Amino acid sequence: RGFAIKIYSEDGNWDLVGNNTPIFFIRDPMLFPSFIHTQKRNPVTNLKDPDMFWDFITLRPETSHQVSFLFSDRGTPDGFRHMNGYGSHTFKLVNQDGKSVYCKFHLKTDQGIKCLYGPQAAELEGSNPDYATRDLYNSITAGNFPSWSMYIQVMTFEEAERFRWNPFDLTKVWPQGEFPLMPVGRMVLNRNPKNYFSEVEQIAFSPAHMIPGIEPSPDKMLQ
Repeated sequence: RGFAIKIYSEDGNWDLVGNNTPIFFIRDPMLFPSFIHTQKRNPVTNLKDPDMFWDFITLRPETSHQVSFLFSDRGTPDGFRHMNGYGSHTFKLVNQDGKSVYCKFHLKTDQGIKCLYGPQAAELEGSNPDYATRDLYNSITAGNFPSWSMYIQVMTFEEAERFRWNPFDLTKVWPQGEFPLMPVGRMVLNRNPKNYFSEVEQIAFSPAHMIPGIEPSPDKMLQ
């Protein structure tokens, strides 16, 4: 699932665009259109075609990490409240003295990870396709405000130079034993949209929307 937040600050708007997994299928932006095509319907039959997806996966071994997440329990979260969010990309943080480090953003659900079994997900798809949206809306209405704790991982330029794999590769993670999570804040959803069309359906997110102090790294998917 996608996981994006928009922060309106005094210095501008910052969009953190990510997913509920810390990695992605590809690391080469040239492959993005081809990957998107695998999510579409067959142009001849207009039916969903798993062959298109698996043809792409088998030809691109770097997708195996994301596929492992997707087909594990974590790939079917029990609604929006029980899943983490990840910026996924590597960013560059710059302080007021001009000193920089590389960074990854994590949003950990305070409700705890909870997943659906395959039969549960299949049943809900037919009987209650708005299950996740309804669960989130009802929870906020009842005053049970969901929250996520925000963490960052930090890597210095020197650590990036000598790291054993490309730290800007979107198909890989940074080991938390070497780059521990550092708490930086908490996000709370304390109200529902008053007008879903104007507040949600018309909103747009772009990874290019950054504020002073947050810059792109050599991550090719972020360029």
